[in-house]
Amino acid sequence: MAMKGVWKPVGPLLLIYVAAMTALVPLGPGLLECVSQDGATFEVRGHGTHFDAAHGLQVFLRSGDHVLPCREVDIAGSGTLTFAPAFPDTLPARSWDLFVLSEVDGSLLLENAVFVHDAATDTTLECPEVQVPSVQSTLGFRFPFQPRVEETIRNLMWHVPLWFAMFVLAGMAFVASIRQLGAVTVTASDEYARSASAIAVGLGVAGLITGSIWARFTWGTWWVDDPQLNGALVTTAAYAGYHILRESVDRPSVRARLAAVYNVFAFVLLVILLMIMPRFSESLHPGKGGNPGFNTYDLDASLRWVFYPAVLGWILTALWMQQLILRMARVRVLADAKSNNQLP
Repeated sequence: MAMKGVWKPVGPLLLIYVAAMTALVPLGPGLLECVSQDGATFEVRGHGTHFDAAHGLQVFLRSGDHVLPCREVDIAGSGTLTFAPAFPDTLPARSWDLFVLSEVDGSLLLENAVFVHDAATDTTLECPEVQVPSVQSTLGFRFPFQPRVEETIRNLMWHVPLWFAMFVLAGMAFVASIRQLGAVTVTASDEYARSASAIAVGLGVAGLITGSIWARFTWGTWWVDDPQLNGALVTTAAYAGYHILRESVDRPSVRARLAAVYNVFAFVLLVILLMIMPRFSESLHPGKGGNPGFNTYDLDASLRWVFYPAVLGWILTALWMQQLILRMARVRVLADAKSNNQLP
């Protein structure tokens, strides 16, 4: 029995670890933009980069299997360089990806960085075979750099795990409501569903807030007409309505049955709006509407050392909070029973 509650502090301890790692682990180097200066010279701006000729800096342009080395590279600082590619009159493509290789930063990629306007194109043209070397960074443990997301990738440790935990608590409330529907009288499943749904609402609100903040920095606005955003709002409002329904019914048996039916439909709505519909409609979220998910971004898996503990930490913390609500409800029931026995 002494070991029964050992798991409860694990969640908060994991969240402390996540908070420390999120704040202290630096972001890896990356390429922000490539701007044409005069049509022949291009300027590249980096984030957290260490551009230095002493670090064996190399620049390549690639389009499909065609690779074009850039020889004339000038370094304007640790975060800025310029290069002037020697484009032939005829090219296999107009759009080229940019690779900047450094012994410190490793291999940096900026997709569709260079677009050549005034060159003729011939898709059958064969360029000399040149391989882009793969260089590993020597900077140590860092979060991966992603264009447009940049430093806000740290919010991945908070926003997404909150919804994982919300799904778990909503699923527990769903199972408890099914059990209550199978009973004739009010059972402990009714209170179990109520407590789990209460935590699910709190997690949903926190997920909406962190998502709105993330949208402001990455999409430029606090809210967009996105099916997953709208579905998250509707789902959270639906679970909040569950508790309003409970407060509006006085008779315990009727309240338990109505709340159980409502909770079942709320969970079905959650699955439809957050798991099914976004996959078949246009969405700005990673992994939806044809967008790549974060698992394909995470080349060095450094995010996983923090993301997975964050998911587990939020789930365990949410379960602990639900247990506290259940305990408080039992205390109220015992107090009411004792008070009623003392009445004349």
